[in-house]
Amino acid sequence: MSQPTARHVQKSGFVPATQRGFVVTDYKNIGLLVVLGIGWGSTQPLGKIAASTGTGPFALMFWQLVICTVFLGAITLVRGKGLVWTRRAWTFYGVVALLGTLIPNFTFYTSVARLPAGIMSILIATVPLLAFPMTLILGIDRFEPRRFLGLMLGIAGVAIIALPRSSLPDPAMVAFLPVALLGPLFYAVEGTFVSRFGMAGMDPVQAMFGASLVGMVLCLPAVLVTGQWVDPLAQFGRAEQALILSSVLHAMLYSTYVGLAARVGAVFATQTSYIVTAAGLCWSMLLLGERFSPWIWAALPVMLVGLTLVRPRPATATLAVGGETPFPE
Repeated sequence: MSQPTARHVQKSGFVPATQRGFVVTDYKNIGLLVVLGIGWGSTQPLGKIAASTGTGPFALMFWQLVICTVFLGAITLVRGKGLVWTRRAWTFYGVVALLGTLIPNFTFYTSVARLPAGIMSILIATVPLLAFPMTLILGIDRFEPRRFLGLMLGIAGVAIIALPRSSLPDPAMVAFLPVALLGPLFYAVEGTFVSRFGMAGMDPVQAMFGASLVGMVLCLPAVLVTGQWVDPLAQFGRAEQALILSSVLHAMLYSTYVGLAARVGAVFATQTSYIVTAAGLCWSMLLLGERFSPWIWAALPVMLVGLTLVRPRPATATLAVGGETPFPE
């Protein structure tokens, strides 16, 4: 499942405090932002640990979705809400389960088994870079030279990683960079869909609970057909612990992110992306002992500057209630 973006909350019906003249000076909110980024950054190396035993990607995806479904479902029930059963909601569940969960998670577990987790942490920052041209084509955003420059810097950052033979531990790893970029590409498609059509009247936790449930049901046949079924309790070791921790962290952090975005605005809350990338590199070095070439450290600031430039200005990213494009029936 993707890291939530401003667009996920933009169409959810939340009215942030920033719209009521709130100024973000609360150090508690800044501290929470840092905690979110550090926590999310750990999910990349944890995912690599989970895939380290050779368990198939469909099995990893299925059990991750089981954990997320149970956790988000419990939060939904505690909040006095339930699964929304309208046709619009089920259309949303299906699209987000496919574009924002199944395909990206498959490419993640396939590539993270072969690429350093730190590289995956850098590549995940390409989501807003890839989303920008999509929103231009659909007329959601307008062309701005500043944002186009950000897109070009993002491409340059990927090129710095891919082109020099000494940038990766093994030059053969370059073949898996396109696979790794498919995840951010589909996250960008998912975010564009949410921006265009909204969340069918649901709040983000309800929406992701339904999408996780549908994704779990869709993933089960793939697990059985490919013979990837595993019982995580049969050999409960480091990989299984990492999968559970990663899944619970994602569900907890997502729910916390939604509350933060509702309170102080998504433009502020989505700045966690920078911390996610930096924390992902640090966690990868700490948990996996990864070390990176000078090319990787050169690519990182180029990517982050590109990410800064491509983000919409606060005036154009203000959250609003209503104004959604009619949801596809």
